[in-house]
Amino acid sequence: MLAFAAIPPAFAQTSVRVATYNTELSRKGPGLLLRDIRSETDEQVEAAARVIAYSTPDVILLQGVDYDHDLVTLRAFRDRIDAHGWYFAHVFAARPNSGLATGVDLDGDGRLGAPRDAQGYGEFAGQGGMAIMSRYPIRSEALRDHSARLWHEMPDALLTQSDGTPVLTDAAMKVQRLSTVGHWDVPVEIEGRSVRLLAFHASPPVFDGPEDRNGRRNHDEIVFWQHVMDGLYGPPPQSSFVVLGDANLDPIDGDGRKSAIHRLLDDSRLIDPEPRKPGPVAQGPGHVGDPALDTVAWPEPDPGSLRVSYVLPSADLRVLESGIFDPPADAGLKGLVSKASRHRLVWVDLQIE
Repeated sequence: MLAFAAIPPAFAQTSVRVATYNTELSRKGPGLLLRDIRSETDEQVEAAARVIAYSTPDVILLQGVDYDHDLVTLRAFRDRIDAHGWYFAHVFAARPNSGLATGVDLDGDGRLGAPRDAQGYGEFAGQGGMAIMSRYPIRSEALRDHSARLWHEMPDALLTQSDGTPVLTDAAMKVQRLSTVGHWDVPVEIEGRSVRLLAFHASPPVFDGPEDRNGRRNHDEIVFWQHVMDGLYGPPPQSSFVVLGDANLDPIDGDGRKSAIHRLLDDSRLIDPEPRKPGPVAQGPGHVGDPALDTVAWPEPDPGSLRVSYVLPSADLRVLESGIFDPPADAGLKGLVSKASRHRLVWVDLQIE
């Protein structure tokens, strides 16, 4: 396995590397991702597996991985990571909202059953789901899955426009869930201590109309975790926890309602380690945020590179180091990260006592 100065070697046994990574491995139909993984020759799959193996995370939340009930695809991908030198003993995934049929014309185009009529955009049930891989036991029996909660039931949901017009139709209001993909509260047992992963993948705040339906949903999906910490959805996390995933929102550049991510980053119950890319990073056209913090390289100039993926530990945890896996060209891996995904793997090393 190759090692890089950008990622320090493992610390003591109580040092745990927690990561999030939007792999963009989703395919156009059920079973196609499994086919590509099992081929052992798919360039994107192999690149993503190498990125994860070289980053050496102890616990990682993945986005953009197609879901199947028996987790056959997830375990097959775990085996490809193992083939590149890094093994996860435990895997977990729950059924995502992406591709889950609603039976309602959510996008108002007069047709039913289209990808935009699903709870979260998807051409089939389970497309583009989330998953967790861990070297430590995942206590799935203690999972708190908030993914089925209806959007209109959230306190202060942004479902009314300034002129009083509802954002959703009456039919949509009755079925539309808040989570585009999912909101999971999953405990991982680390050296005898439970650390809860508050995992999510929010809607892009674009691809809608003047009602800003997706922008509003993105806002509320991010703010949801503060409601969880406030105890509005049962007892708040009593142990250490980490909010992590793809928020699809940059605090400075790009589209979206910035107040949502600012509220989360400024919450005193959380730490923002501000993971950075190694070395000098060029600024994108029209952007003003620190480019070293950007976690995705979308085409320039619109939207361009943005910070959308986050690992935010609870304030009681000690951050040892953090970073974004984006090795320099002279590391012998030219093109690896871009071949794997437009997103970059984000990691944080935590001291677990």
